[in-house]
Amino acid sequence: HFAPSTLSGRNVCPNASEGCAAACLNTAGRGMMKMVQEARINKTNKFFDNKFEFVLQLVKDVQAGIRFATRKQMNVCFRLNLTSDIRWEKYGIMQEFPKQQFYDYTKSKQRMRAFLAHEMPYNYHLTFSRDETTDTDFIKEVIKKGGNVAVVFDEIPNTWEGMEVISGDDHDLRFTDPHGKIIGLEAKGKAKHDDSGFVVKVKSESE
Repeated sequence: HFAPSTLSGRNVCPNASEGCAAACLNTAGRGMMKMVQEARINKTNKFFDNKFEFVLQLVKDVQAGIRFATRKQMNVCFRLNLTSDIRWEKYGIMQEFPKQQFYDYTKSKQRMRAFLAHEMPYNYHLTFSRDETTDTDFIKEVIKKGGNVAVVFDEIPNTWEGMEVISGDDHDLRFTDPHGKIIGLEAKGKAKHDDSGFVVKVKSESE
C-alpha cells in the first residue's frame, strides 16, 4: 500500500477523480491507524526518492512470497497497486517473474488500451476502474474488446447500461473473471456516503 492520490505530497494516482479519492479504501480496516498511515506515506516517499533501490527491495519481497508459497504448496499471485496506480510494467517486475501472475485495477485509459492490445507483459492482468468522470462509450469499448470494468454500486445489479454485471466481492482474483463483464463492487466505508457519482445508485432507481 502506498499513500493514495496526493496524500504524501507525491501523486501515485494521476487519473483519480474527486469521488474516487474521497471514497478510497486507504482508511479501511487497519488503514485507519496512525502508524499505518505514516508507514504508507514513508513507503511512498521512499519510492520517489530512490526508485531503483525500492524496486530492488520489491523484487526481494516477491521472491520471498514465492518461497513462502512453495513451502506451503500454494499458488501465489501479486497485486502491486492497492491504493495507487503506478505503471509497474515500466520497472520490469512482471518480466523478472514470467511464471507468476500479476494483476491490478487501473484508471488509466492508456494502460487499459495497451492491455487490450496485448502490449502489456503477458502475466499482467488489468481491470479498468470506472469513476464518475468515465464516459460510457469507453466502458463499452473495453467490454466489446473483452476487457472488464469495475463499477462501484450501492447494490450490485444483474445488468447495468445493457451490460452483464457479475459480483467482484466474492474474491479479488480479477484475472480469473470471465471476459467482457462489468465487475460489480458494493460500496464500502466512506463510499457508502458518496454523492459525487462515483458510486452508481441502484437502490433509489428500483424503489
